Amino acid sequence: MTIRRRVSPLADASKGVLMTSPSAVPSSSTSALEKLSKRGSGFSILLSVLLIVCGFFAILLPIEMSFGVVIVIAWLLMISGVVQFVHAFRSTGVGPTLWKIVVAVAYFVTGLYLRLNLGLGIAALTLTLIAFFVVQGFIDIFVYLRTRNSGVSSWLLFDGIISLILGLMIWRHWPSGSLWVVGALVGINMIMTGMTRLMLTVAVRRAMKTAARGG
Repeated sequence: MTIRRRVSPLADASKGVLMTSPSAVPSSSTSALEKLSKRGSGFSILLSVLLIVCGFFAILLPIEMSFGVVIVIAWLLMISGVVQFVHAFRSTGVGPTLWKIVVAVAYFVTGLYLRLNLGLGIAALTLTLIAFFVVQGFIDIFVYLRTRNSGVSSWLLFDGIISLILGLMIWRHWPSGSLWVVGALVGINMIMTGMTRLMLTVAVRRAMKTAARGG
């Protein structure tokens, strides 16, 4: 007499899960993912280095960088004006169409005026930066004074004071110092952005290597 052993469907399913466990999956997909991440991190490191180098060049050549920033802004305004003008004729109704045409003309004329008067554009952009630094400084100081009892960091107060002092220092040399202020600030921002991006990329790359070794 033979006894037939019944195998439940749950046991068959568990066998299938064991057969398709991660240890049994080929490592081709994992290696492809590692290659893709290395390629992406390498591109990010290259971009970070380029940002840092261009930032140093902008600090060394602040006047040329200032003119370059104004030229780029002028062209962006003119291109935006053309796009707005084309998009205006796709609107329904006389009111929205006329409003978009007015906005498009204002964009284009402003960009063209900045392109033809670079010195005035640099002075206007510097004045905008002065207003930004002063407003940011007052806001940071106000937020610190309102929330200092909650244990907010004193770095907020420090950042507000530095922003306020920087805005007042630029205001003292405006408009004579407008030629170098924009380029120098853009250069500093590019260096800080490049260094931050570089540090983040290196940290992510180390974490991935550690995870790969642990796996």
